Order: sequence, then C-alpha cells, then structure tokens
Amino acid sequence: MQQSAVIQQAYDALFARWGKQRWWPARTRLEMMLGAILTQNTAWTNVEKAMANLRADHALSFQALEQASVEQIANWIRPAGYFNQKASYIKGMVETIRERFGGSLNQLFALDTPTLRKELLSWKGVGPETADSILLYAGKRPVFVVDAYTKRFLFRHGWCDKKASYDSVAKLFTDNLPEDVQLYNEYHALIVRLCKEHCNPTPKCEGCPLECYLPKS
Repeated sequence: MQQSAVIQQAYDALFARWGKQRWWPARTRLEMMLGAILTQNTAWTNVEKAMANLRADHALSFQALEQASVEQIANWIRPAGYFNQKASYIKGMVETIRERFGGSLNQLFALDTPTLRKELLSWKGVGPETADSILLYAGKRPVFVVDAYTKRFLFRHGWCDKKASYDSVAKLFTDNLPEDVQLYNEYHALIVRLCKEHCNPTPKCEGCPLECYLPKS
C-alpha cells in the first residue's frame, strides 16, 4: 500500500473512532501562543489552570503581559510547571513583538509562512513543535505539528525510523495529505488522543483503531 494511502487511512480510522477533537481550546491568537509555550513538558490540564489564573487577573492581553514583571507572570502560570523559565519566554515574546512588530499580532502574522516560522524559531524557548503549534493554531497555516506522540505511533507501525528528524516526520504528513489547515489540526489532536488511550509507553494495542496496521510479527 502506498504511504500516502496509509497516512490518509490512519486518519480516517482515528476520526471514525473519536470524531472532532475541537482543538485548540483558546479564544484568541494570543491565548493560543501562550498555550503553545505553557504546554511544554506538562499536561494540558495544568495549562488550563495557568490560563485560568491569567484570565482571573485580566492578564490575557498583550498590554497586561507587557506591564507585568517576569515574577508576576511566573506566579500566574505556576500550575504549568517550569514557571520561571516559561515566564521568561513569555516576557521575551511580548517584548519582541513590541520591538519588531509594534506590539501588533496582525503585523506578525502578516509574514509569509517560511518567514514567520524563522521568526518564531529565533525566539528563546520556541522550538519547532512550539513554532508549528503557533503557525497552525494561531496563524492558520498548513504546517503539521510533530510531537513525541507522533513519532511513537509512526515508529510502532513501521512508518518512520526511531531517529527520524522533526522535519522529516512533518514532511511525511504534508507530502501525503492535502494542504488543509483543519485536517492537520484534527490529525494532530487525534494522534494525541490515540497515544493517551492506546499507544502509551506500554502499548494497549487490543481494540486500537490502528491495530490492523501493526506490522505482522
């Protein structure tokens, strides 16, 4: 079976089982950007607690974050873990947007996709996964977000090498699927669901929607 067919059929099987996942759970582009940073090395439930703190203090605005100290931001986002480090990243992001884009997310997102990705990757604390999350969810750009879950399920099904690079894994999806923001959004969310329910560090393959695609032993 051609790889493009397998990648599409895997999506179809996941969607048939679980349907729409309704990602990313945020109200604004800024919230999506904050979530992409806060979710590093922690569960989304912890991010939700941090975001609730920010919302309660009316701090989910560019102006509020610009006026707040790193220490204040760290206090708000404490539930998300690594709070001092992440507060520094958030403060750096806000300062960069002010200095380079006049504090305007519209100006930032007016950049073409390759230029915007390069810009995001130049920010401290923003690696490929965080940058692509911002591009896909906040920028509505057709890029595929790769995380540890993605590599785990692909490797177990023999669809990528264990040492495959981030970009090569992303290319596996973008080369074999239509260029569709909503499709990439849904697929990434479904992979997360798959790895939480079945493709754990110790796999629970029985009843998995992708069980039929496992290599024959």
